[in-house]
Amino acid sequence: MQYRFDLVLQPAEGALLRVIGMAERRGFAPRAITGAPVAADDGRWHLQLVVDSQRPPETLCRQMEKIYDCVSVQMTALEGASA
Repeated sequence: MQYRFDLVLQPAEGALLRVIGMAERRGFAPRAITGAPVAADDGRWHLQLVVDSQRPPETLCRQMEKIYDCVSVQMTALEGASA
């Protein structure tokens, strides 16, 4: 199953690596990543991460919320997508 995580991150060195590493360590395979800093939001990074996994996505969502640089996380199951 594929899931999309919409994240808002503080602009910090290594923040992106922490997010991708967290997904891989929890058994989620990153498939796509897009994002950019938004000047109107104090330069915070708005990131979309698409992952594949048979594991419950709530596990990864809770873990990402604990990342120091993470401001918010929203998870969406993608329709018709399979691993």
